[in-house]
Formats: sequence, structure tokens, C-alpha cells
Amino acid sequence: MSAKVSEGNTCKHWRLETDIDGVAWLYLDRSDEKVNSLGTEVLSELDQLVVRLESDRPTGLVLMSGKPKSFIVGADVREFDATENVSELEDNVRRVHELFKRIEDLPFPTVVAFEGYCLGGGLELSLCFDWRIALDADHTRVGFPEVNLGIYPGFGGSGRSIRAMGGLKAMQIMLTGRMLRPRAARAMGLIDQTVSPHGSLRWAARAAVLKKKRSARPGLLARATTWTPVRRFLAGQMRKQTAAKARKEHYPAPYELIDAFEAAGHSASEMIRIEGKKVPRLLAGDTSRNLRRVFRLMETLKAQGKRSDFRARRVHVIGAGVMGGDIAAWCASRGLEVTLQDRELKYIEPAIKRAGKLFKRKLKTPTAVAAARSRLLADVEGQGLARADVVIEAIFEDRDAKRDLFAEVNRKAPKHALLATNTSAIPLSELSDVLDDPARLIGLHFFNPVAKMPLVEIVHDPGTSQERVNDGSSFATQIGKYALPVASTPGFLVNRVLAPYMRNAMKMHREGVPKEALDKAAEQFGMPMGPVELADTVGLDVGLGVIKTLMGESAGEDQKVLEEMVEAGKLGKKSGEGFYQWKKGKPERDSAAAQGHDLDKLAEQLMQPYFDECRACLDDQVVESAELLDAGMIFGTGFAPFRGGPMHYLESRAAGSSEQSNKEPS
Repeated sequence: MSAKVSEGNTCKHWRLETDIDGVAWLYLDRSDEKVNSLGTEVLSELDQLVVRLESDRPTGLVLMSGKPKSFIVGADVREFDATENVSELEDNVRRVHELFKRIEDLPFPTVVAFEGYCLGGGLELSLCFDWRIALDADHTRVGFPEVNLGIYPGFGGSGRSIRAMGGLKAMQIMLTGRMLRPRAARAMGLIDQTVSPHGSLRWAARAAVLKKKRSARPGLLARATTWTPVRRFLAGQMRKQTAAKARKEHYPAPYELIDAFEAAGHSASEMIRIEGKKVPRLLAGDTSRNLRRVFRLMETLKAQGKRSDFRARRVHVIGAGVMGGDIAAWCASRGLEVTLQDRELKYIEPAIKRAGKLFKRKLKTPTAVAAARSRLLADVEGQGLARADVVIEAIFEDRDAKRDLFAEVNRKAPKHALLATNTSAIPLSELSDVLDDPARLIGLHFFNPVAKMPLVEIVHDPGTSQERVNDGSSFATQIGKYALPVASTPGFLVNRVLAPYMRNAMKMHREGVPKEALDKAAEQFGMPMGPVELADTVGLDVGLGVIKTLMGESAGEDQKVLEEMVEAGKLGKKSGEGFYQWKKGKPERDSAAAQGHDLDKLAEQLMQPYFDECRACLDDQVVESAELLDAGMIFGTGFAPFRGGPMHYLESRAAGSSEQSNKEPS
């Protein structure tokens, strides 16, 4: 039984009701949106409702979502680009701070109860409530992802999270952007109570209000991490750990947060005051603006997977080498039934063993690991082919061998099955003509390591069915990857761009530039690793195959160098030696070798072929747009996200040069 608190509830996004015990129930259901986010209009309406609650003084207040299995994904990122004026941004943040403080000060018990995503601004709002309850379900996640957008929590979260959890735990969550499952969030103090998946959030929230429950203070050890001497020590350690992952000039937000913690981590109100100054400046900066662009590019790639209703249950992978085995393992980890075929069982067993390690790392619980193991079957005879929804060829890069294989697949695979090759560079037309219907074949080009690289190129040519391309994109999305449709030109997009970049690095190395200097220059530019380390990581045998396919007879000295190394067993990281010696998965570097080199100038020279090839790919319509090219190079090669993508970087650089020349006196 429920009735409205008062007449005249004209809110577009909120619903406010009261029950027979006088408890107010506030539901957020953002109009015309699939998920809730805290936009300007939503917050303005919330302000009006808080005025009413301050006046009506109900028995208590419960905040819930009006959307099923979803709470609040954070602030509305789309509104972040509305202004770059720091004063306006400061005013916006100040208004939210004042609103959230009023919610925190409401003179009656307040409870938030949620399932689904409680992230960013949604979590910051939740921290204003006396008691926080989460449904202990697999779809529930809690965290602060703001660092991925070049900022840190700006709605009071930096201060309130430290007050709730202690300094060390709160800083770890904010600096990493890690999302927590409900029990982990409860253990850390972000939430106070979990409800079983079959329990009732509403009843738990009602009981908490009537019992006037309030969050407990963190323990003494957690509170001790905010004491001044401890805080200073921890801040120094945090800077070191952050510096190992991100340069301050590239990603200033984590360093600004650490500075704030060192200065004021003992006081929630002071942290919030500092946050009100720092976060608007970060929002207006280039890094945050470009990372927000990357966020939009990510959403664009996700949209590629929504063009089809295709859903797979069974996948058959042919070729149990590193790529094939890891593709099979990844699909099994995502809940699909997978059969893995190779010539003999001895070739499949190492892949099954590697898969077990992936399952333990990714799935955590013994039950989930056992279930994944049961979904991945060795299949020497290829019996799974006849009932597969998706067939992925992942044998060695040999055109004739792949053609023979697809001739057999053509005879045995179901008519509805999606047929795909994981070739790195061979044009589809040179494989598809052995099929009765050549339009069926697409490329599903995964990158190594499969478990870490988020991109899959969906390869097509003029003869490919658009329906099959859409199905391939849907499948990639189903298994948690970003789908990028690319034309079947040699090297597709990512390898085509990487090849001249890597060849340029080899040429510069032959001309006397130390490999350490080349890698350091690339990393200083913002690449996740340098070209020499990348070549070793991918595998020199793989690189040799790509160069042969792309360059043919013109490969010259690069091919000769790689052939000699491969023949000597120097394959890179996987063999323990390539350009570098590798120990425990790390390259051994001569740190002195990079000294005395102009790294900025080296980076400019090193990256030029990369940019030239990006322009050529766009001219050749390898992808549909500059936005998709930027997305592919960020998620496929790790191009510096803080620069917003290669084409965006070139455009911004050109605009900056033009602006500078206009300022110079004539």
C-alpha cells in the first residue's frame, strides 16, 4: 500500500511515494534512457525533491532505481563537453556538492538499495546515505571509473569514500578505476549490507530505515592510513606505483588526487573542497577531453554489435596453436560450448592447459572454473564442426593450407554457421572461392594476447554478405570484444599500419639508434610499449609472416634480418630471446643506451610512417570513418588514448600549428 507524499509531483525522471509507515520511497527512472545517469535535469529535479523532503520530514528515505537490474552508471558524460570554461565547471560542481551535503544532512534515516551498476556519481550519491545495501548478484558492480575519463570523483566521492573506507582502500579504488562485486565492496566498507540474489532489496531497505541503521566507522587500522605521517608515506608509494603505469604529463588526474590526499586526506570536507577546484580544471584539460572522446569511440564500437540478433551457442575452432587455443579458451570463458580441433591430441593439450590458467584467473570460483573446463572439448576428429554456430579457422598463415581446410568446412558445416578465418593478412577472396557461397566467409581477426586485446577486426570484401558482417560483429560483442568492420586489403587496418611503423623502427635500429632509445621514445610519446618490445611480444615469426604477405619481394633487409633470427630460434618473448633477452616475461634493457638521444625528435621520426599509413587507410576506405580508424588504432595497437586517436591527434596538431602561426607577427 502506498500513496504520494504530496500532490503536484511533476518530475520527469523521479517518482516519490510514501508507505503506511511514513517511509518515503524515491525512484530514479530517467525518461527515454535505458540506464540512469546524473544529468543536469535529473539533479535539478532531485534538488526540488530534497526541498520537499526537508519540509515533509518522513519517517525515513529509501533511494532505489525505477529501472530493472540497473542503478546509476554515473554522471552524464555527454554533458561534460557542454563547456570548457573552468568557472562554469566550478559552479556546476559546487551546486552538486551543496545538494549532496543537504542529502547527507537530512534529519531522518536514509537508505540506498540497488542492483546493477552503481558507479561514479551514482556511488558518490550513495555515500551520502546512512546505510547502503546491494543485491549480491553477478550484474551488480560498484566503483569509481572516473580516472578512465581523465578526472577523479568530483561529486564529493574523494572525501566521503575515505571517510567510509579509510585512506588506503579508498585511494586504491579511485586510482585504479576498478569495479567491485558486492561482497568485495562490503568488505572494503563501500556498502554496508548485501542481499542474496533471491532476497528482497525493498524489505531489507525498509527494515534498515525502521531500525535507523548507520554505517560504522572504518577500523583503527583503516583510519590510521589518514594520519599525517602515514599519509605522506603512502602518497609517496602511490606516486611511484602510478608512475610505473602512467606519466604525469600524459595522465595528470591520479597525481592530482594523490596530492589532494597527501594534503587533506584526514578531512572529508577539505578533500571535497579541493576536489571542487581540481576536478573542473581536469575536465577542461586536453587529457580528459581526449579520453572522453575515447569513451565515445568505445560506444561506437559497441554499436557495431547491435546490427544483428545473431547469438552463438557452439563454436568450433580449427587450429590449437597460441591464437586458436586462446580464442577457444576465451569463448569458453564467456559461456559458449567450444570444440577445439587439431591434427593430434598432443597439439591440443597445451591449449587446454593454458585455458585452465585463464579460467582460474578470470572466473575465480571453483564452480565457474569447472563449468568452463567442461565447455571446452578437444576434438581431433572435428565432430563439433557439424553442429557449430561459428567456425573459426586459426591454422598457420599458409594460403593453400587454408583453402584446403575451407573446402572441407564447406562440406561439413551447417548452412546457418558463421564461417570465419583468423588470418592476419591474407585477402578473403583468396580463401572464399572454395565455398559454395563465397559471401559466407568473413574474417574474425583477433590479436595476441586474446584475453587482453579488446579488438576484433571483422574483415569483409565487396563479395561478403553484409548480413554475415553484422553477425560477425554481433558475435564479437557477445564474447566481450569490440567489433571493427574492415575491408579485406592486405594487413586490414591494424597490421597494415603497424608494419611500416615496425619496419621504420628496424631501419632506425640498423642505422645505429639503440633499441632501448626507440622503445623509450615511443613510450614517452604515449604508446603502451615500444616497437622493438612489441615485435618481440607478438613474435618475430608472426612479424615475418606479416611482412612477407604485405611487402612481398620488396621486404628487403627487414625480411632477411627476421629470417636469420627465426632460423636461429630467436622468436622473441615466447622463446626467451629476440631483439631482447627475456627473463621472467620481462625484456632485459641497457638503461644507459637511451641516454643522450632527443626522444621527442626520435618519436616524431619513428611515428611518421604510422601516421602516413593511417591516412592511406582512410583514403582507401579500409574503415568507414576517421572515428572508426581512431578507435581501431587505440584498441588494436594501444595508440596513446590521452591523444584521442591518430587522426584526431593529427587534426589537433594541425589546428595548433595554424593557431600559433596566426599569433605570430607578420
